[in-house]
Amino acid sequence: MHVLVMTVVHHPEDARILHRQIRALVDAGHEVTYAAPYTARGVVPRSWVTGVDLPRAAERRRLSAVRAARKLFKSMRGKVDLALIHDPELLFAVAGVRKSPPVVWDVHEDTPATLSLKPWLPAFLRPPTRYLARLLEGTAERRMHLLLAEAAYAGRFRQRHLVVPNETWVPDSVSPPGDDRVVYLGWLSEARGVQEAVEVARLLQPHRVAVELIGYADPQSRPLLNEAVAQGVLEWRDFMPNDEALKRLDGALAGLSLLHDEPNYRHSMPTKIVEYMAHGIPVITTPSPRAVELVERYQCGMVVPWRDPQAVARAVLQLRDNPFERRGTGGRGYAAARANHHWPNSARRFVDQLEAWAGVKS
Repeated sequence: MHVLVMTVVHHPEDARILHRQIRALVDAGHEVTYAAPYTARGVVPRSWVTGVDLPRAAERRRLSAVRAARKLFKSMRGKVDLALIHDPELLFAVAGVRKSPPVVWDVHEDTPATLSLKPWLPAFLRPPTRYLARLLEGTAERRMHLLLAEAAYAGRFRQRHLVVPNETWVPDSVSPPGDDRVVYLGWLSEARGVQEAVEVARLLQPHRVAVELIGYADPQSRPLLNEAVAQGVLEWRDFMPNDEALKRLDGALAGLSLLHDEPNYRHSMPTKIVEYMAHGIPVITTPSPRAVELVERYQCGMVVPWRDPQAVARAVLQLRDNPFERRGTGGRGYAAARANHHWPNSARRFVDQLEAWAGVKS
């Protein structure tokens, strides 16, 4: 099977797209052409895919990226067995193309709910844009196949769709959590708690506990982070490929998830929490429902109030000063991740479904 995978919004090294789904397809013996904004993101394709460069869609600059993706889709429609798209924008790139292969839209998030997180979208445009987004989702459901990253997304659609959760690769073994370094892995923005993370770093500095942030920061957050780095308050590693970034979790004291109470986060499982669990470190999270569910079910971390850096710092110091609690919490999280959130457990279902839609056998 030859699969065309396209994104113009996500980083080419996106963990879900490249390190889980594409890797699963390649491991199953399938050919993948991966079209993504390589040049715009300053990366090159992995050797195990055929890379095609696309423009990046960012803020209000999206039309040229959609046009380029549509041109590519038309040129490859007779050469691939299936197309897998990852952005709502790409629904326009594949719409109405005659004699096209089956198209699958991987629904990563609650598209209408994310509009409240777009600072470039004027407030007066958000209600009509949210309405149009729901219409677009309904049209997509009628005309193509859907995959869902969260079971909670099912309520937005009329039919049942396969859920491919945001799981992770869980190592065969991990080091016990340490006592002098806290990590954050993921996108950095105000809604994801970047201001609280910086303040936590300031509070922990006198206690000689370092804070390390790993991930791309939006333009609004970069000045704050650059200032904190210049002052020696924290370490910020910017974007790292997922396989490299995950190695930085090993031996940390705890992993932070400081999401704000936003509609798009209320029904989503923060992938970073599963990644922290997978590497045997305790989780410290704000009370988003799915995060609380994980932490309480597996007793793998601590829940702190929204926007409360002091509470986060207290939780860190409690774990630092109680090695038995710290190791037990990390160990329970690791065991739960290995048993219930290991990506290979879902990879086969994902590949089987794409093969069925393409009408081929492995």
